[in-house]
Amino acid sequence: MKRKQFLAIVSIALVASVMSAVLAYRRGLHRGQFAVSSEGSSGSVCWELRDAAAHAGETGCVRGRVLRVYTSRAGNTFLDFCSDYRNCPFTSVIFSSDKDKFGKLETLAGRRVEIRGDISIYQGRPEIIIRDPEQLRAAP
Repeated sequence: MKRKQFLAIVSIALVASVMSAVLAYRRGLHRGQFAVSSEGSSGSVCWELRDAAAHAGETGCVRGRVLRVYTSRAGNTFLDFCSDYRNCPFTSVIFSSDKDKFGKLETLAGRRVEIRGDISIYQGRPEIIIRDPEQLRAAP
């Protein structure tokens, strides 16, 4: 009886694994293609990151080149737009609770992106919290 139970558990795990792989493939996660598209800004204004502070408190779009993708020990992922993030005029974060919604974020390094969302001030700098892959697009 123990062998049958073991085989049943292995079978269930195998089916679950295959189903998750198919789902990931269908969502485009197999190549890190999470909602970053080559579409333009759909007619809306997208500010350069140096201009983001002037739009704090607004919902908008900020554009810049990602130099580095950094994941902290807590699992939060930051898109760094400057060589020294402490002196950068803009920051963005994907919290660990939302990270599973995204593909391979490391593929963003070196790419120009547009980030849409509420522009808030955190530790004296404007930032957008990225909660959904639809907030990210490749910049034209």
